[in-house]
Amino acid sequence: MEWRILDAIGPFFRGIERGRINWSKIPFADLATEGPLARAQWDRIAADLTSLVTRARDCGFNAVTLDDLAHLVPHPWHGAALNQQLEVYRAEFGRLFRIIDELGMAVFLTTDAIPCSAGLLAATGGRRAALDAWFREIITDLLDAFPEVRGIILRIGESDGKDVCDPLRSRLHLKNSHQTQRFLRDLLPLFESRNRLLVFRTWTVGAHRIGDLIWHRRTLDDTLGGLHSPALLVSMKHGESDFFRYLPLNRAFFRVAQPKIIEIQARREYEGGGEFPSFIGWDCERMARELIGVKNLVGISVWCQTGGWHGFRRLAFLEAAGQDIWIRLNVQAARRILCDGATVEQVVSEVAGTEHAEAMLELLRHSETVMRELYYIEEFARRKLFFRRVRIPPLLHVYWDCLFINHALRKILRHFVDDPEHVIRDGEAAFDLFPRMMDLAGEADLPADDIEFMRDTFRLIALARRYYFLPYDPALPPLIEAAKLAYKSRWPRSQRQRYRIKTSFEPFQVKRRTLAWTAALLLRKRRGYRIIDRLFTLGLLGIIYRLLRPAAKNSLPKFLRESAMGIDTLFK
Repeated sequence: MEWRILDAIGPFFRGIERGRINWSKIPFADLATEGPLARAQWDRIAADLTSLVTRARDCGFNAVTLDDLAHLVPHPWHGAALNQQLEVYRAEFGRLFRIIDELGMAVFLTTDAIPCSAGLLAATGGRRAALDAWFREIITDLLDAFPEVRGIILRIGESDGKDVCDPLRSRLHLKNSHQTQRFLRDLLPLFESRNRLLVFRTWTVGAHRIGDLIWHRRTLDDTLGGLHSPALLVSMKHGESDFFRYLPLNRAFFRVAQPKIIEIQARREYEGGGEFPSFIGWDCERMARELIGVKNLVGISVWCQTGGWHGFRRLAFLEAAGQDIWIRLNVQAARRILCDGATVEQVVSEVAGTEHAEAMLELLRHSETVMRELYYIEEFARRKLFFRRVRIPPLLHVYWDCLFINHALRKILRHFVDDPEHVIRDGEAAFDLFPRMMDLAGEADLPADDIEFMRDTFRLIALARRYYFLPYDPALPPLIEAAKLAYKSRWPRSQRQRYRIKTSFEPFQVKRRTLAWTAALLLRKRRGYRIIDRLFTLGLLGIIYRLLRPAAKNSLPKFLRESAMGIDTLFK
């Protein structure tokens, strides 16, 4: 692997007090640019970054990523007030780039296509050609000003979330394959002439015709076909959806001819954010075996901090007394297994030491069982389901730091699970592993509180599973509410972060027959689009949604309306 990349944005999150944090990008709005606290803040970030990059280098990485292009390039169209902030960011990041360079590591800078300010939109009128020209202008400025920056990582299929309060916000700019290929062709000469790299990410969230880029063969071919350059790398997540278990390796790795990087997440945004063991070593071994036949796989990009909207606070490579052990373990597993061909046993021995390796390995085997058989519902997770341009995630009842226990979800899961008794038995058998896991944590000198937190959280998940799949028992909702109160008391927010338990036992007024008919109409079991998708789901349904949205706005759960980019994105 020529490129072994680790994200390095953790130092920018220290001290943020919000209950829930958007971990998808450096929180520029929280960074001081003037006043007595600014110097101390930037000095602390520099010290933390030095520590993180040094440890990343010692783990075998040769590059790190930081955010982001637009915040480092002032422009007259932005206006004086915003440019004053950008000048500070530019100077401080120049110092950070030099630190990384002196440590012998390369740095890549991320960007969305395209970040905009109010002044920029006013000056360009939002015209595509004018925005494209401005984007090329700021890329040229940055590459010429900072020789330490080895390349730019470009995301075109997702923009800033609804919670981002920043005068520079990204928005979805490219809507189809033709626009995207032309956009890349116009950018690549800037990188070729400077011997830099443009890393193009195929990640999308389903918006517009380009929204199926991550998995659809024709969209990939139309976007990348004939596009070859020594300056171009293609970066892809390992599955056809986000960072979940049970997803097979994305077949695009075998179809895309350009040099490729595989993206892996070590701080699992959907699996506890590093608060408990969510080990990826065995998944990495499986991927390593399958990737043997892939040509032009030139790198790995590991996310140790980036991703998700949640309250979990652990900062990778910056915690004291091994509090980031589960994140570091995943980082080491991804790097050693995928780059060096190491085994899980070798990785565990390297991290835990020979004295504790056996106990740690047994603990990880049990946590793997608990994750796959209780946290996930295996029968549902193994289903291949698509809605419009996205693959349905294999995890519905847990999302980021929320556990949903409600009647609507009960009906949906019961529709897709044919053997509920088997699901109940598997989950409860997995939960019985926790006493042994607590013992093993002591034997391996690992944080016992983490296993206790995992056990208490998974107890609620086990109760939720009984509610989802057993015949309705009126005694169960009060039992769940009591367990929820006990959980909140044991894990108060003032002490540490916890899952949000979202309960509602109000009847979901949709009959099972209606639910089955709706699922058959809207969901498909294969990647290719059906006639009904082309006639209705991809076209007419989006129009209907936009017409009904104002009237239905308050009836949609807040989670769907306000998380990330919002549910509207799916219907663009």
